[in-house]
Amino acid sequence: MADDEEVSSETEQLNDKQKLEIAKWFLLNSPAGEIQYVFKDLRTILKDDNVHNLAALEAFPQYNKSHMICLELPDRSSDVIITSFSEVAENEYLDPRTAQVAIVDHIKQACTEARPASDEELPSSYIEEFRCALDADIMKYVSEAYPKGVCAVYCVKGKDVEEPGSDFEFVVVISASRLSPQNFCNGSWRSIWNIEFNDEDQMVEIKGKLQVGAHYFEEGNVQLDANHECRDSTLLQNPEDSALAITNIIRQQETEYLASLEASYLKLPDTTFKDLRRKLPVTRTLFPWHSTMQFSLTRDIAKELTIRK
Repeated sequence: MADDEEVSSETEQLNDKQKLEIAKWFLLNSPAGEIQYVFKDLRTILKDDNVHNLAALEAFPQYNKSHMICLELPDRSSDVIITSFSEVAENEYLDPRTAQVAIVDHIKQACTEARPASDEELPSSYIEEFRCALDADIMKYVSEAYPKGVCAVYCVKGKDVEEPGSDFEFVVVISASRLSPQNFCNGSWRSIWNIEFNDEDQMVEIKGKLQVGAHYFEEGNVQLDANHECRDSTLLQNPEDSALAITNIIRQQETEYLASLEASYLKLPDTTFKDLRRKLPVTRTLFPWHSTMQFSLTRDIAKELTIRK
Protein backbone atom coordinates (compact mmCIF):
# COMPACT_ATOMS: atom_id res chain seq x y z
CA MET A 1 0.00 0.00 0.00
CA ALA A 2 2.84 2.38 0.87
CA ASP A 3 4.50 1.77 -2.49
CA ASP A 4 1.25 2.56 -4.34
CA GLU A 5 0.87 5.79 -2.41
CA GLU A 6 4.47 6.76 -3.20
CA VAL A 7 3.99 6.13 -6.96
CA SER A 8 0.73 8.09 -6.89
CA SER A 9 2.46 11.00 -5.15
CA GLU A 10 5.29 11.08 -7.69
CA THR A 11 2.80 10.93 -10.56
CA GLU A 12 0.90 13.91 -9.22
CA GLN A 13 4.11 15.99 -9.18
CA LEU A 14 4.56 15.61 -12.96
CA ASN A 15 2.96 18.01 -15.42
CA ASP A 16 0.70 16.74 -18.19
CA LYS A 17 3.42 16.86 -20.86
CA GLN A 18 5.77 14.75 -18.76
CA LYS A 19 3.00 12.25 -18.00
CA LEU A 20 2.18 12.05 -21.69
CA GLU A 21 5.77 11.33 -22.74
CA ILE A 22 6.23 8.69 -20.03
CA ALA A 23 2.94 7.00 -20.92
CA LYS A 24 3.87 6.96 -24.61
CA TRP A 25 7.27 5.45 -23.78
CA PHE A 26 5.68 2.57 -21.89
CA LEU A 27 3.16 1.95 -24.68
CA LEU A 28 5.71 2.07 -27.49
CA ASN A 29 8.08 -0.25 -25.62
CA SER A 30 5.44 -2.84 -24.83
CA PRO A 31 6.51 -6.34 -25.94
CA ALA A 32 4.67 -8.00 -28.80
CA GLY A 33 0.99 -8.53 -28.04
CA GLU A 34 1.10 -6.74 -24.69
CA ILE A 35 0.25 -3.11 -25.43
CA GLN A 36 -3.40 -3.58 -24.42
CA TYR A 37 -2.31 -4.80 -20.97
CA VAL A 38 0.04 -1.84 -20.56
CA PHE A 39 -2.70 0.52 -21.78
CA LYS A 40 -5.09 -0.79 -19.14
CA ASP A 41 -2.53 -0.53 -16.30
CA LEU A 42 -1.58 3.02 -17.28
CA ARG A 43 -5.12 4.20 -16.64
CA THR A 44 -4.78 3.14 -13.00
CA ILE A 45 -1.38 4.79 -12.63
CA LEU A 46 -2.12 8.07 -14.43
CA LYS A 47 -5.58 8.70 -12.99
CA ASP A 48 -6.05 11.19 -15.82
CA ASP A 49 -8.27 10.11 -18.71
CA ASN A 50 -7.24 13.03 -20.93
CA VAL A 51 -3.54 12.19 -20.78
CA HIS A 52 -4.29 8.48 -20.97
CA ASN A 53 -6.38 8.81 -24.14
CA LEU A 54 -3.98 11.26 -25.80
CA ALA A 55 -1.05 8.91 -25.16
CA ALA A 56 -3.01 6.07 -26.75
CA LEU A 57 -3.93 8.15 -29.81
CA GLU A 58 -0.28 8.98 -30.43
CA ALA A 59 1.34 5.68 -29.45
CA PHE A 60 -0.95 2.99 -30.84
CA PRO A 61 -0.50 3.87 -34.57
CA GLN A 62 3.29 3.90 -34.14
CA TYR A 63 3.27 0.64 -32.21
CA ASN A 64 0.97 -1.14 -34.65
CA LYS A 65 3.10 -0.12 -37.62
CA SER A 66 6.45 -0.90 -36.01
CA HIS A 67 5.22 -4.33 -34.88
CA MET A 68 3.56 -4.93 -38.26
CA ILE A 69 0.43 -6.34 -36.69
CA CYS A 70 -1.97 -8.25 -38.90
CA LEU A 71 -5.71 -7.50 -38.88
CA GLU A 72 -8.53 -9.38 -40.53
CA LEU A 73 -10.69 -7.52 -43.03
CA PRO A 74 -14.36 -7.12 -42.01
CA ASP A 75 -15.56 -9.67 -44.60
CA ARG A 76 -12.77 -12.09 -43.57
CA SER A 77 -11.65 -12.33 -47.19
CA SER A 78 -8.04 -11.54 -46.32
CA ASP A 79 -5.70 -9.94 -43.80
CA VAL A 80 -4.00 -6.58 -43.93
CA ILE A 81 -0.59 -5.86 -42.41
CA ILE A 82 -0.31 -2.50 -40.67
CA THR A 83 2.95 -0.91 -41.83
CA SER A 84 4.17 2.45 -43.04
CA PHE A 85 4.55 0.85 -46.49
CA SER A 86 0.86 -0.04 -46.72
CA GLU A 87 -0.40 3.29 -45.36
CA VAL A 88 -2.25 5.25 -48.05
CA ALA A 89 -3.94 7.78 -45.74
CA GLU A 90 -4.50 8.32 -42.04
CA ASN A 91 -5.88 5.07 -40.59
CA GLU A 92 -6.11 3.55 -44.09
CA TYR A 93 -3.93 0.61 -45.18
CA LEU A 94 -3.66 -1.16 -48.52
CA ASP A 95 -3.90 -4.91 -48.94
CA PRO A 96 -2.26 -5.29 -52.38
CA ARG A 97 -3.27 -8.94 -52.67
CA THR A 98 -7.00 -8.16 -52.75
CA ALA A 99 -6.71 -4.51 -53.89
CA GLN A 100 -8.66 -3.35 -50.86
CA VAL A 101 -8.00 -0.56 -48.39
CA ALA A 102 -8.77 -1.25 -44.74
CA ILE A 103 -9.94 1.51 -42.39
CA VAL A 104 -8.39 0.77 -39.01
CA ASP A 105 -9.17 1.61 -35.40
CA HIS A 106 -5.65 1.60 -33.98
CA ILE A 107 -6.58 1.51 -30.30
CA LYS A 108 -8.99 -1.39 -30.74
CA GLN A 109 -6.54 -2.96 -33.20
CA ALA A 110 -9.34 -3.86 -35.60
CA CYS A 111 -10.52 -3.12 -39.15
CA THR A 112 -13.79 -1.27 -39.00
CA GLU A 113 -14.50 -1.28 -42.75
CA ALA A 114 -12.88 -1.70 -46.15
CA ARG A 115 -13.13 -0.10 -49.57
CA PRO A 116 -11.79 -0.93 -53.05
CA ALA A 117 -8.39 0.59 -53.76
CA SER A 118 -8.33 3.35 -56.36
CA ASP A 119 -6.25 3.11 -59.54
CA GLU A 120 -3.84 5.70 -58.14
CA GLU A 121 -3.17 3.48 -55.12
CA LEU A 122 -2.29 0.43 -57.23
CA PRO A 123 0.74 -0.20 -59.48
CA SER A 124 0.63 -0.50 -63.25
CA SER A 125 0.00 -3.86 -64.90
CA TYR A 126 3.72 -4.19 -65.74
CA ILE A 127 4.79 -3.65 -62.15
CA GLU A 128 1.94 -5.78 -60.83
CA GLU A 129 3.22 -8.74 -62.82
CA PHE A 130 6.54 -8.59 -60.94
CA ARG A 131 4.78 -7.93 -57.64
CA CYS A 132 2.34 -10.83 -57.96
CA ALA A 133 5.08 -13.28 -58.92
CA LEU A 134 7.18 -12.28 -55.92
CA ASP A 135 4.16 -12.28 -53.61
CA ALA A 136 3.28 -15.86 -54.62
CA ASP A 137 6.79 -17.18 -53.92
CA ILE A 138 7.11 -15.27 -50.63
CA MET A 139 3.73 -16.62 -49.49
CA LYS A 140 4.89 -20.17 -50.16
CA TYR A 141 8.13 -19.60 -48.25
CA VAL A 142 6.41 -17.99 -45.26
CA SER A 143 3.83 -20.77 -45.02
CA GLU A 144 6.68 -23.28 -44.76
CA ALA A 145 8.94 -21.31 -42.42
CA TYR A 146 6.64 -19.46 -40.02
CA PRO A 147 3.52 -20.95 -38.40
CA LYS A 148 0.77 -18.34 -38.69
CA GLY A 149 3.19 -16.00 -40.45
CA VAL A 150 1.91 -13.30 -42.81
CA CYS A 151 3.58 -11.40 -45.61
CA ALA A 152 2.97 -8.77 -48.25
CA VAL A 153 4.79 -7.13 -51.15
CA TYR A 154 4.38 -3.40 -51.73
CA CYS A 155 5.57 -1.21 -54.58
CA VAL A 156 7.14 1.86 -52.98
CA LYS A 157 8.81 3.38 -56.04
CA GLY A 158 7.98 3.41 -59.75
CA LYS A 159 4.47 2.00 -59.52
CA ASP A 160 3.52 3.93 -62.69
CA VAL A 161 6.22 2.26 -64.82
CA GLU A 162 4.52 0.72 -67.87
CA GLU A 163 7.41 -1.05 -69.62
CA PRO A 164 11.09 -2.04 -69.26
CA GLY A 165 13.60 0.80 -69.09
CA SER A 166 12.95 2.30 -65.66
CA ASP A 167 13.86 1.47 -62.09
CA PHE A 168 11.33 0.45 -59.45
CA GLU A 169 11.37 -0.79 -55.89
CA PHE A 170 9.41 -3.27 -53.78
CA VAL A 171 9.29 -3.84 -50.06
CA VAL A 172 8.65 -7.34 -48.74
CA VAL A 173 7.42 -7.53 -45.15
CA ILE A 174 7.20 -10.74 -43.14
CA SER A 175 5.56 -10.80 -39.73
CA ALA A 176 5.00 -13.73 -37.39
CA SER A 177 4.10 -13.85 -33.72
CA ARG A 178 3.40 -16.45 -31.09
CA LEU A 179 1.41 -14.98 -28.25
CA SER A 180 0.80 -17.10 -25.18
CA PRO A 181 0.23 -14.75 -22.23
CA GLN A 182 -1.46 -17.53 -20.26
CA ASN A 183 1.93 -19.29 -20.33
CA PHE A 184 3.79 -16.04 -19.58
CA CYS A 185 5.58 -15.78 -22.91
CA ASN A 186 5.19 -13.85 -26.16
CA GLY A 187 7.41 -13.66 -29.19
CA SER A 188 7.59 -12.07 -32.63
CA TRP A 189 9.56 -12.09 -35.87
CA ARG A 190 9.66 -9.11 -38.22
CA SER A 191 11.66 -8.73 -41.40
CA ILE A 192 11.66 -5.95 -43.98
CA TRP A 193 13.30 -6.45 -47.37
CA ASN A 194 13.94 -3.56 -49.76
CA ILE A 195 14.11 -4.90 -53.33
CA GLU A 196 15.57 -2.41 -55.83
CA PHE A 197 15.23 -3.26 -59.53
CA ASN A 198 17.99 -1.46 -61.45
CA ASP A 199 17.19 -1.58 -65.16
CA GLU A 200 20.44 -0.01 -66.37
CA ASP A 201 22.67 -2.55 -64.58
CA GLN A 202 20.12 -5.35 -64.96
CA MET A 203 20.57 -6.11 -61.26
CA VAL A 204 18.31 -6.47 -58.25
CA GLU A 205 19.73 -5.14 -54.97
CA ILE A 206 18.30 -6.71 -51.80
CA LYS A 207 18.61 -5.19 -48.32
CA GLY A 208 17.12 -6.85 -45.26
CA LYS A 209 16.38 -5.77 -41.70
CA LEU A 210 15.47 -8.61 -39.34
CA GLN A 211 14.16 -8.30 -35.79
CA VAL A 212 13.34 -10.93 -33.19
CA GLY A 213 11.56 -10.14 -29.94
CA ALA A 214 10.64 -12.36 -27.01
CA HIS A 215 9.29 -11.80 -23.50
CA TYR A 216 9.19 -14.33 -20.67
CA PHE A 217 7.59 -13.12 -17.46
CA GLU A 218 6.85 -16.10 -15.23
CA GLU A 219 8.27 -15.18 -11.82
CA GLY A 220 10.59 -12.73 -13.54
CA ASN A 221 11.02 -10.45 -16.54
CA VAL A 222 13.35 -11.50 -19.33
CA GLN A 223 13.27 -9.88 -22.77
CA LEU A 224 15.11 -10.48 -26.02
CA ASP A 225 15.41 -7.84 -28.73
CA ALA A 226 17.78 -8.89 -31.51
CA ASN A 227 18.40 -7.05 -34.79
CA HIS A 228 20.30 -7.96 -37.91
CA GLU A 229 20.94 -6.31 -41.29
CA CYS A 230 22.11 -7.95 -44.48
CA ARG A 231 22.30 -7.36 -48.20
CA ASP A 232 22.67 -9.35 -51.42
CA SER A 233 21.99 -9.04 -55.14
CA THR A 234 20.85 -11.06 -58.13
CA LEU A 235 20.32 -10.61 -61.84
CA LEU A 236 17.19 -8.89 -63.14
CA GLN A 237 15.21 -11.47 -65.08
CA ASN A 238 11.60 -12.05 -66.05
CA PRO A 239 9.02 -11.77 -63.22
CA GLU A 240 8.90 -15.49 -62.37
CA ASP A 241 12.68 -16.07 -62.37
CA SER A 242 13.36 -12.83 -60.49
CA ALA A 243 10.78 -13.76 -57.85
CA LEU A 244 12.34 -17.20 -57.35
CA ALA A 245 15.87 -15.80 -57.05
CA ILE A 246 14.81 -13.09 -54.58
CA THR A 247 12.84 -15.55 -52.44
CA ASN A 248 15.79 -17.96 -52.31
CA ILE A 249 18.05 -15.17 -51.07
CA ILE A 250 15.54 -14.16 -48.40
CA ARG A 251 15.15 -17.79 -47.33
CA GLN A 252 18.91 -18.29 -47.10
CA GLN A 253 19.56 -15.08 -45.16
CA GLU A 254 16.76 -15.65 -42.65
CA THR A 255 17.70 -19.31 -42.14
CA GLU A 256 21.33 -18.40 -41.48
CA TYR A 257 20.34 -15.69 -39.01
CA LEU A 258 18.02 -18.01 -37.09
CA ALA A 259 20.80 -20.62 -36.99
CA SER A 260 23.22 -18.04 -35.60
CA LEU A 261 20.72 -17.09 -32.90
CA GLU A 262 20.29 -20.72 -31.92
CA ALA A 263 24.06 -21.18 -31.75
CA SER A 264 24.43 -18.11 -29.52
CA TYR A 265 21.76 -19.45 -27.15
CA LEU A 266 23.71 -22.67 -26.74
CA LYS A 267 26.74 -20.65 -25.66
CA LEU A 268 24.86 -18.53 -23.11
CA PRO A 269 25.67 -20.70 -20.06
CA ASP A 270 29.40 -20.58 -20.79
CA THR A 271 29.70 -16.94 -21.81
CA THR A 272 26.94 -14.40 -21.18
CA PHE A 273 25.56 -15.86 -17.95
CA LYS A 274 29.04 -16.08 -16.47
CA ASP A 275 29.71 -12.48 -17.46
CA LEU A 276 26.64 -11.47 -15.45
CA ARG A 277 28.21 -12.76 -12.25
CA ARG A 278 30.02 -10.56 -9.76
CA LYS A 279 33.16 -9.22 -11.42
CA LEU A 280 35.09 -8.92 -8.18
CA PRO A 281 33.93 -11.33 -5.45
CA VAL A 282 34.28 -10.68 -1.73
CA THR A 283 37.68 -12.41 -1.81
CA ARG A 284 38.86 -9.51 -4.05
CA THR A 285 40.22 -12.13 -6.47
CA LEU A 286 38.77 -12.54 -9.94
CA PHE A 287 37.65 -16.03 -10.87
CA PRO A 288 38.88 -17.08 -14.36
CA TRP A 289 35.59 -18.24 -15.79
CA HIS A 290 37.04 -18.76 -19.26
CA SER A 291 39.72 -21.20 -18.06
CA THR A 292 37.83 -23.28 -15.56
CA MET A 293 39.47 -26.52 -16.78
CA GLN A 294 42.49 -25.76 -14.59
CA PHE A 295 40.30 -26.28 -11.55
CA SER A 296 39.39 -29.81 -10.57
CA LEU A 297 37.51 -30.65 -7.40
CA THR A 298 38.52 -34.31 -7.73
CA ARG A 299 42.20 -33.42 -8.05
CA ASP A 300 42.06 -31.07 -5.07
CA ILE A 301 40.38 -33.70 -2.90
CA ALA A 302 42.94 -36.35 -3.93
CA LYS A 303 45.77 -33.95 -3.14
CA GLU A 304 44.29 -33.20 0.26
CA LEU A 305 43.95 -36.91 1.09
CA THR A 306 47.58 -37.49 0.05
CA ILE A 307 48.78 -34.73 2.36
CA ARG A 308 46.84 -36.17 5.27
CA LYS A 309 48.41 -39.61 4.73
